[in-house]
Amino acid sequence: MKQSLFFAKTRKESPKDAVAASHKFLLRADYIDQLAAGIYTLLPLGQKAHQKLLKIIREEMDAIGAQELLMPALHPKAIWESSGRWEVYKGEMYQFQDKSKHWFGLGPTHEEIITAIVASRVSSFRDLPVALYQIQGKFRDEARPKAGLMRGKEFIMKDLYSFHATKEDFDDFYNKASEAYLRIFKRCGVEAFPVLASGGAFTKDMTKEFMIKTKAGEDITLICEHCGWAANKEISANVSKNCPVCKEKVSEHVTLEAGHIFHLGTRYSEKLGAFFLDENGKRQPMIMGCYGLGTTRLLAAIVEVHYDKKGIMWPESIAPFDIHLLALGKDNKIKQEAEAIEGHLQKEGIGVLYDDRDISAGEKFADADLIGIPLRVVISEKTLGQGMVEIKYRKEDAARMVTRGELINIAKADLNRVNN
Repeated sequence: MKQSLFFAKTRKESPKDAVAASHKFLLRADYIDQLAAGIYTLLPLGQKAHQKLLKIIREEMDAIGAQELLMPALHPKAIWESSGRWEVYKGEMYQFQDKSKHWFGLGPTHEEIITAIVASRVSSFRDLPVALYQIQGKFRDEARPKAGLMRGKEFIMKDLYSFHATKEDFDDFYNKASEAYLRIFKRCGVEAFPVLASGGAFTKDMTKEFMIKTKAGEDITLICEHCGWAANKEISANVSKNCPVCKEKVSEHVTLEAGHIFHLGTRYSEKLGAFFLDENGKRQPMIMGCYGLGTTRLLAAIVEVHYDKKGIMWPESIAPFDIHLLALGKDNKIKQEAEAIEGHLQKEGIGVLYDDRDISAGEKFADADLIGIPLRVVISEKTLGQGMVEIKYRKEDAARMVTRGELINIAKADLNRVNN
C-alpha cells in the first residue's frame, strides 16, 4: 500500500490531555481519532492492528470449542429487570425511552441476553455444554474516561459465556478458558498473569483477573514471587506483608487489567429460566461462566508494553503491516526498485506500507519509528549502488545491508514464525 494514498496523517505533538503512552502514540501515529472523551474511531492503521488481534482471539476461542455469534447492543428493560440488574446498573448503563415510551439500555454486558437465548434452545443434559462468544461494541457511562482506549464510554469486547450441567464440567472449561487467555496474551506480545479479584456486579464469588505490569495501570496487585500467589489489593486489605499461602513476603505492583473471567453459578439461569433435565429427568439450573476481554483495551495495553521515546514498537503478530518500505531520493531508479520489491513481498503474502511520499528522509524515518511497523526497509542511492537494501528492526539499534533475495527470505521467515 502506497503511503501517499493511505488514510493516515501523523502529528508531531501529543494532545494536552493525553497522559498514557498508548494514548499519545496511537493519536500521534493516527491509529485512532477522538470524537469525545471516551469515544474513539479506529482509523485504518488502528483497524488493521485490531483485526490482527481479533484473529488471534478467534483462533483461541474456536480451539476450546466456543462458537461465535453476535447479539444486539440494544436491550429492553424487561430482560434486565428479570435478573434484577436494571437498577444495579443505573449509574453505568445508558438507559432511555424510545418514541413509544418503552425503556431500553445499551448493553454494557450480555449475561441476560445470552441466557435467554440458550434457555430457549437447551432442554436436556445432552444439549450441554454450550460455549458462545461475540466480539461487539459495549457502552458504559464512565464518569472519568481516560487513557484513550484503556477506559472509554464505548469500547469493543470479546465476551464468552458457557453453560454446563455439572460443576466438574464447568471447572474443566473454566481452566481451558483461562489457559486460552494466557495464550492470547502471549501471542499478542504481552506477559499477563492471573490474580484473585472481586466479582463486582456480576457474581459474589471470587473471580480471576489477568493483569499486565505497567505504570499506566489502575490497579495495585499483590504478588508473592515465592509461590506465585497474586491478588488484587482491593480484596486483600488484610494482607500487609506476607503471603496468606506460603507466608513469604509479597510485593506491590501497578497493573492493568487485560481480561476477567467469572464463575456465575446458577444466578442468571434461575432468574431467566435456563433449566435442563438431568440424567434422572430432574429439572436443574444450568451452571454458567462468563469470560471478558476488552479488545480495544488490549490494543492499548500492547502499546504500553511496547514503545520507546520515538513511538510504538508493535509485536509482529499485531502490527498493521509486516514491513515499512522507505524510498529515499528522487531518482526514478529508486522508485522502480522500491515498487519491484513491494510487488515481490506482496506476492509472498507480506503486508507492506510503501512510503512513496515526497518528503525528507528525516520525516520518513520519524514517521516509521512513530508508526512502529516491526521491519523497516530502505531503498536509496547508496543501497542501489551496492545492489542491496538496508533493513532494520524497530526494536533494534543497528541496520544492515542484505540482498533483495535475502530480504524476501527474512520477511517470509518472520511471517512463518508469527503464523506458526
